[in-house]
Amino acid sequence: MTVFALATLSPVALLLMGLWAGGVWLWAAVFYTGGLVVLLDQLLPSLGGTAREDAEFPGADALLVAVALSVLGLMPLTVLGVVSGSLSLGEKLLLVLATGAFLGQVGHPAAHELIHRPGRGLYRLGVLTYGVLLLGHHASAHRLVHHVAVATPDDPYTARAGEGFWRFAARASVGGFRAGKAAEDIRRARAPGREGVHPYAWYLGIAAASLALAGLIGGGLGLLVWLGLAAHAQMQQLLGDYVQHYGLLRARLPDGRFEPVGARHAWNAPHWLSSALMLNAPRHSDHHTHPGRAYPALRLAPEAPLLPWPLPLACTLALVPRLWHRRMRPHLQRWQSAAGQDPAQ
Repeated sequence: MTVFALATLSPVALLLMGLWAGGVWLWAAVFYTGGLVVLLDQLLPSLGGTAREDAEFPGADALLVAVALSVLGLMPLTVLGVVSGSLSLGEKLLLVLATGAFLGQVGHPAAHELIHRPGRGLYRLGVLTYGVLLLGHHASAHRLVHHVAVATPDDPYTARAGEGFWRFAARASVGGFRAGKAAEDIRRARAPGREGVHPYAWYLGIAAASLALAGLIGGGLGLLVWLGLAAHAQMQQLLGDYVQHYGLLRARLPDGRFEPVGARHAWNAPHWLSSALMLNAPRHSDHHTHPGRAYPALRLAPEAPLLPWPLPLACTLALVPRLWHRRMRPHLQRWQSAAGQDPAQ
């Protein structure tokens, strides 16, 4: 837990110092998420290890709450920092870049963990965190669609072999929103009289309140900054889904159903610091096979496919589709051949 806390909260400290003093603190915040994490992944051996499956983590949920509260605080503070005159134009750009990287690489994984944790309070905090990122529907689409249909053509968040990221992002953004709403509509239809407020009304309400707050803080510029930060975070969420499920499909059984989700249906990364920064999100196969398992206990299954790069670097490569396809093709073809699938892309 010490490694998780240092990895996830260090950028918060750097950003707060940058908001106060600017200069080197903002450069340090950008470098931390943009270069240092990948560099240390390569230079140092694994420090995180693998926790016992029955281990207790008394600080795990507290850290999730701390990260979520940091997201809720940094969004308006960043808007204020941009619209105020205390920072130079260059410092404001650094602030937006560093905050956006934190929201996507740390804030999104924390919100993701919160919507999987037992307890209504933690779940609602996860929804609120996603809501201020204008991504509230992900709380429904991720749990009710992605976890059910992952690695099948029915999942909008599973990238097809040969599909470029930008095409995937457009498809997944619209498809995830629609599929999540459809799944919530079905749930409500099965419990007439106990529906309550539609979850999508909450998601849209939180988004509207967030944008209203941005307008109150900084007018039109404040709205643009909030929208930019949310778009940055959303793009990183989509990059994570794209990379971690790229080209991996479940086989269809003779009865027409798909085989159960297994370790072979998600790409993983063993790199220690990026795993700590992202709350073990790169141990993605274990999350899909054990979605209720606390993040410190997620494991690297020996039969799971491994990315040849740390997850942040893989996501960067995915921004250039031709480069991504050229570098990933041999790795994907090996796994497709092992699964008895046609490796042609």
